[in-house]
Amino acid sequence: MNDTQRWQTLDSSHHLHPFTDHKALAAIGSRIITRAEGCWLWDSDGNRILDGMAGLWCVNVGYGRDELVDAAARQMRELPYYNTFFQSSTPACVELAAKLADIAPPGLEKAFFANSGSEANDTAAKLVRYFWNLRGKPEKKTIISRKYAYHGVTMAAASLSGLTPMHPQSDLPLPGFEHVDAPYWYGEGGDLSPEAFGQRAADALERRIVELGAENIAAFIGEPIQGAGGVIIPPDGYWSAVQDICKRHDVLLIADEVICGFGRTGRWWGSEAFGISPDIMTMAKGLSSGYLPISAVMVGERVGDALSHSGEEWVHGYTYSGHPVAAAVALENIRLMEQEGLAERASGSIGAAFADMLTSLADHPLVGEARSLGLIGAIELVADKATRQHFPESREVGPTCRNLCIEQGLVMRAVRDIMVLSPPLIISETEIEEIGIRARKALDLTAAKLDL
Repeated sequence: MNDTQRWQTLDSSHHLHPFTDHKALAAIGSRIITRAEGCWLWDSDGNRILDGMAGLWCVNVGYGRDELVDAAARQMRELPYYNTFFQSSTPACVELAAKLADIAPPGLEKAFFANSGSEANDTAAKLVRYFWNLRGKPEKKTIISRKYAYHGVTMAAASLSGLTPMHPQSDLPLPGFEHVDAPYWYGEGGDLSPEAFGQRAADALERRIVELGAENIAAFIGEPIQGAGGVIIPPDGYWSAVQDICKRHDVLLIADEVICGFGRTGRWWGSEAFGISPDIMTMAKGLSSGYLPISAVMVGERVGDALSHSGEEWVHGYTYSGHPVAAAVALENIRLMEQEGLAERASGSIGAAFADMLTSLADHPLVGEARSLGLIGAIELVADKATRQHFPESREVGPTCRNLCIEQGLVMRAVRDIMVLSPPLIISETEIEEIGIRARKALDLTAAKLDL
């Protein structure tokens, strides 16, 4: 038995994977990733794979950055851990909170730290309920999200999420969570223009607020671009309409920046790309480029002052909130991004090259649309380009294409029959070209394998 077989056997016997059919995985064995550098991965059999997903939307500065390793080592030697309970803090935690206040959209001045996007969004859900209790409006409890939204996997975060396959196994969503239409023009826009459909999606939010009573609605949460739902890029005017609706009905606005934050759209924040001024903003992934688990919830003056001046204990927190090593790595990650201009890089020539590469795939018989903003993009695989008709789910076109991408040495994720990309921000134009070459080959093989 070689190393790969041994690890696969141990993995199958002892490791439960996220979002996995374990019976099916056991039949084929896990892919064992052993090392990485820049935008590339190597598996235990020596195969070199171009990571078009930056891990899981997160390795923004690329793999193998000694600066982040050194930052972790320095902090571990000096103070490997202390908590932020008991009237205590640590220099790295304090400095990171101040740095985030400096680079966040105007008005977001206070940070609470957690360990994942799920925990950040769960915290936000609890925080808005507490805020309205402090304001003397305890009936304002319902949070509205959208179809195709992904906000995490805790009981509350999964309830916020609008990916319905996540719900039945755990009897979700919980009470107090509602979902409205997403601005998914390509899949659901019909004969409307993108702008008209975006307005219709915004109107759906207002209708639900009115139906349920604005006095009962605590917040609306949305990703600037819906990532795990299929890279749904909202039409022009959608977010300004949503923001007006929230203000009109006194509903808090939460921007989930877990995927869009830290340069993914060519700005520090997706909120900047779409003119969003949130009351609460959650972040994770790119905060440390995935090198260590850390997330944050940023709050504006309205929510922050209510919390700071409550005169009572806020009964919420995690053992590793503001972990000094994770905070030190996040600080160094932000320093690298500033030094190398990575937050803006996707809005320049590299983003244009990425868009051109995706557009070049649009002539393929399987591709109905190619779309992107910055360094996040998608191609829709369809049965009929003219009608935008997708394949039956039973054909498993997206999963087949994903597997064939891996065979071609490319990580491209499948969301239903949407192939999505989110490469490291350090990617070169040559590597972008390589994505296009390998993706086209995988599309050709998909069409041949499924006789499409």
